[in-house]
Amino acid sequence: MVNQLVANIKRTNAPIVVGLDPMMNYIPKTICNKVFAEMGETLEAAAEAVWQFNKGIIDMIYDLIPAVKPQIAMYEQFGIEGLKVFQKTCAYAKEKGLIVIGDVKRSDIGSTSAAYAVAHLGKVQIGSNRYSVFNEDFATVNPYFGTDGIAPFLDVCKEEKKGLFILVKTSNPSSGEFQDRLVDGRPLYEWVGEQVAKWGEECMGEEYSYIGAVVGATYPEMGKILRKLMPKTYILVPGYGAQGGKAKDLVHYFNSDGLGAIVNSSRGIIAAYKNEKYASFGEEHYADAARQAVVDMIEDINTARG
Repeated sequence: MVNQLVANIKRTNAPIVVGLDPMMNYIPKTICNKVFAEMGETLEAAAEAVWQFNKGIIDMIYDLIPAVKPQIAMYEQFGIEGLKVFQKTCAYAKEKGLIVIGDVKRSDIGSTSAAYAVAHLGKVQIGSNRYSVFNEDFATVNPYFGTDGIAPFLDVCKEEKKGLFILVKTSNPSSGEFQDRLVDGRPLYEWVGEQVAKWGEECMGEEYSYIGAVVGATYPEMGKILRKLMPKTYILVPGYGAQGGKAKDLVHYFNSDGLGAIVNSSRGIIAAYKNEKYASFGEEHYADAARQAVVDMIEDINTARG
């Protein structure tokens, strides 16, 4: 699937991914009020509002971008109805030709990790039938369990030609409490990055590995080091925009071929209409505001890359 991701990025000239991370306060009141009037203030209604919001965003931006990244926690908070919308959102994005990166941050050991891999990337066996469930193209994975936690995902990726983005250096302020700890004189994130590159050698696409890494935009100097340690690894870069990451800081996340990284923005896109810069669009035209925010982000990233 990394081959298709690279093809989508080349086609759109947009090394960005939009995070579909809906919170109720991001959804315009016009959508919420209509749904609540029909269904009551229920979990089912909240999930329906999320679906309508997501569909509006996807319909307006799918031609501009290569991929979307729904964060499963934003759907799980609404229970089973929310998970149905997560599944529906993934399926709809794929219908529109988008790569879907499931931001699920799963991992465990043995059969548990295998079940996570099947749920998100593989097929579950039911009698003589096999079913895809959430059917993302990539999933984010936590490497804390080591190879025991990653190997079942690698097996499914090889079988299904799908991919992973493994957490290496995350964008949150407290990430250094563990990730920056020195191990034999080197920070832990470097050791993890090297291991990701080794895992990736087992799953090579045409230009890059199916096994990618998550490296936050908020730590550009560390990103520069990790780029060198993982030359064939695609890097998913969270933290741009709302979390403080700047386009000029991301140049070294890319390889000399102009590829190798995909930069995420979530609320900066889907809730753009709440930003003063895009306030003139108004709530009813939230998706138009999102489209303009995507255009501006693409220009910002590409200008910085030269």
